[in-house]
Amino acid sequence: MTKDQKNEVIELLKEKFAQYNNFYITDTESLTVEQVSKLRRTCFNKQVEMKVAKNTLIRKALESLDAEKYAGVYDSLHNVTALLFSENPKEPALIISSFRKESNGEKPVLKAAFINGDIYAGDNNLKALTQIKTKNELIGEVIGLLQSPAKRVLAALLHHHEKQATASAE
Repeated sequence: MTKDQKNEVIELLKEKFAQYNNFYITDTESLTVEQVSKLRRTCFNKQVEMKVAKNTLIRKALESLDAEKYAGVYDSLHNVTALLFSENPKEPALIISSFRKESNGEKPVLKAAFINGDIYAGDNNLKALTQIKTKNELIGEVIGLLQSPAKRVLAALLHHHEKQATASAE
């Protein structure tokens, strides 16, 4: 790889890291070519961008953006690294989980995930990451919580009002 090619990769990665608040660092080392293609397709269908790059270039891209912010992910940059970029913080975790179930394997391995500024290092975080609530899910829950007391209050007020109306009509 020439210096220019390396810089091109670094620039491309920087764009992706700047664009997405969420990315997963996975190890796809022992996957077959066929499995990697399948993983790519699945990611593509779920609006997750998959990029395979050299660890040194990934690190350079992160360091040039914000060395401190990403410090916790550098330890995860070894072996073969595939990055999964996603708007939805849990989609890559769901993809990895279902991929493993289908292939009855432990791969791809989750090395780390960077979710809205928080770092989850290690494969043992995968299950927790599949249960992250997305912003829309949280908003839905809050709206649900806000609506139910309001409905009860309104129902009680209407009921009280009807009673009064009936009483004054008599």
